[in-house]
Amino acid sequence: MHYESLDHFLNNAATTIAKGPVALVFVEDDVEVATTARHHLDLGFTRVLMFMPDEFDLPADVTERVERINYAPLRASDVVSAVNRVIAAAPGAWLYYCFNAEYLFFPFCETRSIGEMLAFHTEERRDAMLSYVIDLYAADLSQSPHAVSLDHAHIDKAGYYALARRDPITGYPKERQLDFFGGLRWRFEEHIPERSRRIDRISIFRAKPGLQLTDEHKFNDEEYNTYACPWHNNLTAAVCSFRTAKALKANPGSTFDITGFRWHNSTPFEWHSRQLLDLGLMEPGQWF
Repeated sequence: MHYESLDHFLNNAATTIAKGPVALVFVEDDVEVATTARHHLDLGFTRVLMFMPDEFDLPADVTERVERINYAPLRASDVVSAVNRVIAAAPGAWLYYCFNAEYLFFPFCETRSIGEMLAFHTEERRDAMLSYVIDLYAADLSQSPHAVSLDHAHIDKAGYYALARRDPITGYPKERQLDFFGGLRWRFEEHIPERSRRIDRISIFRAKPGLQLTDEHKFNDEEYNTYACPWHNNLTAAVCSFRTAKALKANPGSTFDITGFRWHNSTPFEWHSRQLLDLGLMEPGQWF
């Protein structure tokens, strides 16, 4: 299905997404658009909404399975605005948002669906799930000058850390909230604006009236921004993303300073949740 605009979608189909879970994919360029769509379809999302300009192509097999919305996410505010409009139109639905060349992984996702995972998460009285944006990058930039290679993708196996998230008014740490850092945004921080260096994102959440996403990948409901409930650890997920590597090589201010992303803590990405669990890059909580 193709929609001429977000308004067209909201006027004709928004009420049908309440069952969820629904993936919102924001397409910033034409890199790995089809693989992003296929990956999330294979995870079991009931609907995948592709927010993308009409000039970008999609293979026929993907077009038949997704809903395409003519939308150009040129600025961060465009993404925030679209997510918030879908939230308002679909209270109660589980939503997930990401960008092209980003791939969601959650514990045991090879054998369990996103719906099964969210059913368990709901039973634990959680309405949001913390995810870590784990940078992917090509092993050899001479072979992959745009830093994207599915066959030779690498990740950092170390170098991640967290700092207390302080209340801007009181100065005290917020309960069950941390700011997480690492990956390319840490190693090449001189090229990354300070407000964009965090790797935590509440990418999976349940819509409700009044809920609003902010431009910091946080929500106006503080409980949505927590990493766990008060009584035990909860599930977390990982969004494995080429987005930072792409940007660092596309930006004239950084591309000539970077000849490669590999370092002594690089390791080939295995495209499997077991690797992410072993590296401590996501948490199974009480789900076994």
